Amino acid sequence: MVIRAGEMPPAAVPAAQGAEQQHPPPRASRPAEPQQRPEMPEAAQCAGLYPDIIPSEAVTGSLQKGTEYIQDLSEAKDKEGMVTVCDKSGLIPGVGTVGLLQQTEASHAVTVLPADLGDRPAGLVDHAQSLEACQSRVKLEDSGLAHRSCRREEHVAAADSSQGPGARSAGPGHGEGRAAVRLDAALVAPDSVLECREHQSGVALMNGSGPHDSLKGEKDAKQNGHEEADPGEDGNDQEVIVIQDTGFTVKICAPGIEPFSLQVSPQEMVQEIHQVLMDREDTCHRTCFSLQLDGNVLDNFAELKTIEGLQEGSLLKVVEGKLLQTWEGMEPYTVREARIHVRHIRDLLKSLDPSDAFNGVDCNSLSFLSVFTEGDLGDTGKRKKKGTEMEQIDCTPPEHILPGSKERPLCALQPQNRDWKPLQCLKVLTMSGWNPPPGNRKMHGDLMYLYVITVEDRHVSITASTRGFYLNQSTAYNFNPKPANPSFLSHSLVELLNQISPTFKKNFSALQKKRVQRHPFERIATPFQVYSWTAPQAEHAMDCVRAEDAYTSRLGYEEHIPGQTRDWNEELQTTRELPRKNLPERLLRERAIFKVHSDFTAAATRGAMAVIDGNVMAINPSEETKMQMFIWNNIFFSLGFDVRDHYKDFGGDVAAYVAPTNDLNGVRTYNAVDVEGLYTLGTVVVDYRGYRVTAQSIIPGILEREQEQSVIYGSIDFGKTVVSHPKYLELLEKTSRPLKIQKHKVLNDKNEEVELCSSVECKGIIGNDGRHYILDLLRTFPPDLNFLPVEGEEMPEECKKMGFPKQHRHKLCCLRQELVDAFVEHRYLLFMKLAALQLMQQKANKQENSAALENGASAENGAADSERPESEDGKIDDSVTGLDQVKELAETIASDDGTVDPKSREVIRNACKAVGSISDTSFDIRFNPDIFSPGVRFPESSKEEVQDQKQLLKDAAAFLLSCQIPGLVKDCLDHTVLPMDGATLAEAMHQRGINMRYLGKVINFITKTPGRAQLDHIFKIGISELITRSAKHIFKTYLQGVELSGLSAAISHFLNCFLSSFPNPIAHLPADELVSKKKNKKRKNRNLGNADNTAWASMTPQELWKNICSEAKNYFDFSLECENADQAAEVYNLQKITLLREISLKTGVQILLKEYNFDNRHKPTFTEEDILNIFPVVKHVNPKASDAFHFFQSGQAKVQQGFLKEGCELINEALNLFNNVYGAMHVEICACLRLLARLNYIMGDYSEALSNQQKAVLMSERVLGIEHPNTIQEYMHLALYCFANSQLSTALNLLYRARYLMLLVFGEDHPEMALLDNNIGLVLHGVMEYDLSLRFLENALAISSKYHGSKSLKVALSHHLVARVYESKAEFRSALQHEKEGYTIYKNQLGEHHEKTKESSEYLKYLTQQAVALQRTMNEIYKNGSNANIMPLKFTAPSMASVLEQLNIINGILFIPLSQKDLENLKAEVQRRQQLQESMKSGEQLEAEDKAVEEKEAEPSMPSTAIPLTQSSA
Repeated sequence: MVIRAGEMPPAAVPAAQGAEQQHPPPRASRPAEPQQRPEMPEAAQCAGLYPDIIPSEAVTGSLQKGTEYIQDLSEAKDKEGMVTVCDKSGLIPGVGTVGLLQQTEASHAVTVLPADLGDRPAGLVDHAQSLEACQSRVKLEDSGLAHRSCRREEHVAAADSSQGPGARSAGPGHGEGRAAVRLDAALVAPDSVLECREHQSGVALMNGSGPHDSLKGEKDAKQNGHEEADPGEDGNDQEVIVIQDTGFTVKICAPGIEPFSLQVSPQEMVQEIHQVLMDREDTCHRTCFSLQLDGNVLDNFAELKTIEGLQEGSLLKVVEGKLLQTWEGMEPYTVREARIHVRHIRDLLKSLDPSDAFNGVDCNSLSFLSVFTEGDLGDTGKRKKKGTEMEQIDCTPPEHILPGSKERPLCALQPQNRDWKPLQCLKVLTMSGWNPPPGNRKMHGDLMYLYVITVEDRHVSITASTRGFYLNQSTAYNFNPKPANPSFLSHSLVELLNQISPTFKKNFSALQKKRVQRHPFERIATPFQVYSWTAPQAEHAMDCVRAEDAYTSRLGYEEHIPGQTRDWNEELQTTRELPRKNLPERLLRERAIFKVHSDFTAAATRGAMAVIDGNVMAINPSEETKMQMFIWNNIFFSLGFDVRDHYKDFGGDVAAYVAPTNDLNGVRTYNAVDVEGLYTLGTVVVDYRGYRVTAQSIIPGILEREQEQSVIYGSIDFGKTVVSHPKYLELLEKTSRPLKIQKHKVLNDKNEEVELCSSVECKGIIGNDGRHYILDLLRTFPPDLNFLPVEGEEMPEECKKMGFPKQHRHKLCCLRQELVDAFVEHRYLLFMKLAALQLMQQKANKQENSAALENGASAENGAADSERPESEDGKIDDSVTGLDQVKELAETIASDDGTVDPKSREVIRNACKAVGSISDTSFDIRFNPDIFSPGVRFPESSKEEVQDQKQLLKDAAAFLLSCQIPGLVKDCLDHTVLPMDGATLAEAMHQRGINMRYLGKVINFITKTPGRAQLDHIFKIGISELITRSAKHIFKTYLQGVELSGLSAAISHFLNCFLSSFPNPIAHLPADELVSKKKNKKRKNRNLGNADNTAWASMTPQELWKNICSEAKNYFDFSLECENADQAAEVYNLQKITLLREISLKTGVQILLKEYNFDNRHKPTFTEEDILNIFPVVKHVNPKASDAFHFFQSGQAKVQQGFLKEGCELINEALNLFNNVYGAMHVEICACLRLLARLNYIMGDYSEALSNQQKAVLMSERVLGIEHPNTIQEYMHLALYCFANSQLSTALNLLYRARYLMLLVFGEDHPEMALLDNNIGLVLHGVMEYDLSLRFLENALAISSKYHGSKSLKVALSHHLVARVYESKAEFRSALQHEKEGYTIYKNQLGEHHEKTKESSEYLKYLTQQAVALQRTMNEIYKNGSNANIMPLKFTAPSMASVLEQLNIINGILFIPLSQKDLENLKAEVQRRQQLQESMKSGEQLEAEDKAVEEKEAEPSMPSTAIPLTQSSA
C-alpha cells in the first residue's frame, strides 16, 4: 500500500484522538514475520567503514546487524516492491520509559534501540532516547563503532511505524491548492530555532503568488538555490520502508530478586535486555553477567528472533559468571570489565549529584523544573490533585517577584534541589596506590585494587579479581594481597559493600529509588556542552574516576577504540559519503554526521583548553608563542594571531581573529549545500581565556609536504599566484547557484587569466586519500562595502546618509548569507513587477509598442533604486494574472523554447538588466566574492562584468540599510519579534542578515523612529548588548596579559571596575611567596600576551568605562553617555545583574551563586573567591536533520490551513525523525514538542499537552540554559496546561518562576511581561486572591498601554480583566470605570455591531445593575439599621472554566468546539480509514483516492476552513 497525503496508518493517529493508542490491535491481525535472513559472508560482517580498525566483537555485531538489515530491506523490496509495517509492540510495562533511559549511567552498552516505539506517536519516543543516552556519554567504552554502525535501521525506518508522510513532503497534493509555507507567529514564535536559514526563504515567495502544488514549488525553490538539492528526491513518492514487528513478553530471573516480566520485540538484541537490567533499580549493580535460556548462554549480539525456542513466556536466567559461549568455562571479569564495573558503580553513586553540570563536563547540564512541580507532572502528578481545594494553596509569591519590586536576587536562580543533598553511601572509593598488581598476583587473578572508607569510618582494601570482588589484608602502608577473613567474595562490588557497611546498604537502595523516579530528560546527556554562568559553592569530593580521567587525558578511554585515537578526518568524511537515496539511508547518514560532529566538537574543545592551559607540546616549539601550532588527538590547533604577516593588508591580528569565524561560516554553508565529492574540514572555533583557537581535522598527508605543492586550486598569497583545476571548477560550479557565487576570471602574477568559482583565498587540496578538500573559506560571501571604503568608488545615497562607508578594523567584513538571500529575493519580486508592468503596457499600447518598451525600460531602470522600500512589502499592485504570465514566460524562455516572440524576450531581457541578473533570459543573481579584494586583478575582457558586480555590491549594502534595518525595527514595533536578551536580539538581527557591527546603527534608527516609546525594550537590550560587547573586546586583550595564577584575581578586578559602585577597587596580586623572581624572567616568553604580567592590576573603573565608550564609538559608531556603571544604569535604565549575566555568558566566566551588592560604595562587589571557573565559548557547525525539518514545515503548513489532525500527525512524524537524527535532546526537538503540546491542547487532550510541554521545558533548560528566553516562554505554556489540568498551585509556581527569570534576564518593562502578568493575575483571580491579582493585572495594563498604545485591543482586554476582579470584590464603581474604557476601545476599533463591542456593552449593563442593587442595600441599611430587610447580593467567584477561557484568549489560543458526537464521528472515521487501507488493492487505488477526498469533504469534525490558531491582536 502507498500511504497518501490524506491518510495515515493506524499507528500514527495522534494521541489526541481518544485512547486507542494504548491498545495495540490484537495480535492475530498483525502481519506475519519477515522470513529468516540468509547468512552473511564473514568479510561483509566486519567490513565497516574503517579498514584500519579491528572492531571488538561488540562492534562487529552491531555493524553486522546494520548491513544485514539493509540487505533485508532490498530483498523484501524485490519481493513485494514495497515493504510496510504494522504498528509496534507497546512500551515495556515493567520498566517504563524512565527505566530504559537510565542508560546514561550504563557503562558498556552497544548502542542499539528497543524497537517498541510505535503505539504512542505522541512522544513516547523516549526509547529513541535510550539510544542517545548511550551514545552521547563518552563513558561507554564498548559502544565501539556503534555510532557508525548501521544502528538497527528498524528504528530509522519505523520509529513511528509510518514513514507515510515521507511521500508527502515530496509528493504533490500536500499544498492543497494553496501556497502555504507561512509559519504561524505564535506557534513557531519568531525566536523559533527551527527557522533555519536554508528554508526560511519560504517557497511561496519564490514562486510569486498563485496556487501551485508544493512539488513544483520545491523545484522552483531549488532553481533559485534556496534549498539544498536532494539527490534522492526525484519528486516521485518516496518508498515507504518499514519493518514488521510483534512484541512478546519474557520472564527474567535474576539472583536475589523475584522474577519479573519484560516486554521485548524480535528486532531487539540480547544486549538491550542487558541495558534494561543495568538500569533497573533492583539489578542496576550488575554489569558482568550473561543471560541463559534453558541452560544455553545467549549471544549478546543476537537478535531475539534468531534465538531458537525464545517465545512468549520464556524464562531467561541472569547468570553471573560464564561469559559468551565462545569462552565457556572462563571466569568472568577482565581488567576492562572490572574497570567498567567500578565506573558504573561510581556513576550510580553520583547519579543525583549535579556537580558535573556545574563544572560543565560530560554534556551534563542543569534543570530545575522538578523543584517547581514537586516531581513529575504526568500520571504520578495526579495524586496531588485532591479535587480543586482552594484553601490549601498558598499563593503569595516571594517579595521580589511582585510588580514594582526593585531587588533582583541571584540565589533564586538555582533553588536548592532536595535530591541534591546527597545520601552519602561511602566516604571514599578510589583506586589504591598498590595498582597495578605485581606479576605473581596477576597470576592469581588479581586485576586491580580499590581503597574504600565507609561511612562508619572503616578503611578497607578490595581486590578486583577475575571471580569478583573481595576484601584483602592490605592497609595504606602495607601490601598484603591475601584475602581477609571473612573475604565477602561477591560478584558485584555493591553486594560486597552491602555486607560491610549497613549505611551503604540503606542509602544505596534509597538513592536508586530516587534515581529511577527522575524524569529521563533530566539525566540524558546533551549533544553539545552547555555551561552555567553561576554555581553554588561545592565541596570538592574525592573521585577516583575523575582523577584517572584527568591524568590519562582520557584519550585512550573515551574514544571507544582502546589504545588508539580517533581519526577525526576519516570519520567526518566517511559519514558524508554514506548513501542518501531513500529516507532510511538519509536518516542513518544524518545521524552519523551529527554524532561525529558532536563528538568532534567535544574533543576539539578539550584540546583547545589544553593548548591554552599549556598542557600540549607545540609542533614548532622553537618559534615564539604566538606562532606555535599544536596537534592533539588528531586535531590541528592554531591561535588567532597574524603569523608571518599573512593578514598584513587586511588588518593584522584583528583580521586573524575574525578569519576563523568567517571560515567557520563558510564551512557551514558548503556543508549545507552538501555536494557529493567536495569535502570541508571539521572546524571548531574556541574562545578561551582571551585567546581564539581554531581546531581543524587534518587532511591526510598535508603535514608531510609543503603548502605550495599541495594547493592545486586557489591562492596561498591572497591572489598574487593563482592556480585552478578542472575538477574543482566542476565541483564548485554545483555550489555556485545555491551560494550565489559567480564564476569569474582573475589574473595571476604572470598576467595569465585563471578561472575560479570561489574567492581566491579558497584553497583546493587533494589529500592522500584522494578526496577533494576545500579550506580557508573565509570569503565565501561578498564583501560589505559599508565597512570597506575604496578610493574612487561612490556609494549609493542611502549609505552616505547613514555615514557609510566607514573604516573598520579589518578588511574581512562580508555580508551574511541571510542578507544575500533576502537581497536576491527582493530583486526577484522587483523583476516580476517590472516584467509584469511591461507586459501590461505591451497589451495596452499595441500600436506604439516599441516606443513604450524603450521608455518603460529606461524609466524602470532609474526607478529600481527608489522603488526598493515599497517592493519590499511585496505590494504588487498589478493584477496577479500579469505575474503569472511573466512566470510562465520566464520558464518558457529559460527552457530555450523557440516559441517565444521577440517582444516578450525583450521584456524579460530588460527586466533582467534592470535587476542586475547575470543572464539575459532568466532571473539569476550572483556575486563575485573577489571584487574589492586587495591584491586581486581582473582581466580587461571582464571589465564590464566587474562594473556590474561592483554596482550589485553597492546595491546590496544599500539594501541592508534601507530595507533590512527598517524591517527589523518594524517587526519589533509589531511585536512579531520579541527579543528578551542580547542573544535573542543578535539572533533576530542575523535572521535578517544584519551583522552585529550594525548594532549602533540599529539603536540610532530606533531613537529616530516615531513610536520610540514602544521600542523601549529593544533600545534597552541594544544598549546593554553594546556595552557588554565592547567590554568583552577589552576583556579579551586584558586576559591575555594575565598568567594562570592571577586569573581569578584579575577577573574579579575587571568585574569590579565594570559593575561595582566602589570607586577605587584594588587588585590583589598573587601572594609574593609564590612568585619567585627568577622564575618570572624565564617564563615571560611562555605568556602569549606581550604585556607585563601584572599590568592588569592597574586598571581603574574610570579608565575601563572610558575604553568601553571609545570602543562603542569606534566599533559600533554609537556614543554612550555614561562614565561609570552607575551612570549607565541610570541613564539607560539598565540592571547591573543583567549586565553581569550578559558579560559572563559572552566571556565564559562562572561566578559564585550569592547575593552581590553592586551599589556598596565602601567595598568592592567581587572578591577573587567569587570567580569559580572560566569556560570556553565554542562555535561549531550544526548539522541539520533535513527530512525531519520538511515534515515539521509541512505540519506547520497543515496547521495553518486548519487541518489540525494531519498537522499533528506530521509533527509527530517530524518528532520521530528528529529523535532518530539528534537523539533525545536538541533545540529542534524542543520546538517540535512545544508545537505538539499546543496542538494537543487545542484538540482538547490536556494531559498529553502537559506531558509534551513538560518535556519541552526540561529540554529547553538542558539545551539552551535555565534562564534562556525560550525557557521562560516554555514555562508559561506549561503553566497554562497545568491550569487546564487543574493543578493550580503548580501553575502558579511555574508562572512565578517565569516572572523571576524574566526580571533577572531583562527587568519588568517588557511587552512579554504584560502577558505573563495577565496570566498570573487570572490564575490568582481563579483562586480568589483578588488583591494580589489586581497588582499583577494593573501592572499588565500599564505595560500593554505603553507598548501597544492605549487604544489597542490588547489594552481593551486588559481593562476587561481588571474589571472582572473588581466585580468579584464588589467594587462596582472601579469595575465600571475599567469596562467603560474597554468598551470605548472596542467601539472605536471594531464598530458598534462587532460581537466584542456587544459583549462589553452587556457586561456594562450587568455591572450597572449590580452597582444599583448594592447601593439600594446600603441605603436600606442606613435607613433601618440592624432590622433592615437585606436582599442577598450575588458575589461571583469566577468559575475555573471562565478563567481558563480568558487564559486561552490572552495566550492567543482559539478553540474549535468538538462535541461528543464529533468525537464519535472522528473515531468512526479513523476506523473507516483503516478498513479502507486494508481493502485497498493496487487496481482500486484511484477510486479509493477519490473516496478519501469525498470523505475529507464530508468530515464534520474538523472544519477545513483555515482557522488561525493564534491572534496577534487578541
